[in-house]
Amino acid sequence: MTKAVRFLAQAEVILAVADDDEVVADPAITLLIHAGIAASDAICCARLGEHARGESHRDAVGLLRTVDKGCADDLQVLLGMKAQAGYIAQATSPQDLIRASRAARRLVEAARRAA
Repeated sequence: MTKAVRFLAQAEVILAVADDDEVVADPAITLLIHAGIAASDAICCARLGEHARGESHRDAVGLLRTVDKGCADDLQVLLGMKAQAGYIAQATSPQDLIRASRAARRLVEAARRAA
């Protein structure tokens, strides 16, 4: 839970001080993705006593889906942006940043409620 909150907070700091969201979108989205992953683990641990440990993030989505379909959908949104935000030269869009921010915030809030 602590990591989820820290990743979300750092993404918000980057966005708050940035002159141009487009320039910081990829790093911010990457932090939001990590916030969502950590929040998902926290939700699963609180509700199921375990979290996904496999190589594939699809395992985490599947496990989370057993607890909360909406949260699983949010995690899927974030994971769908991971390659583009972290590894591909083409930048993410302002709409991606909005979607990622909303999804990560919902996941962190759900993790707080689950804790």
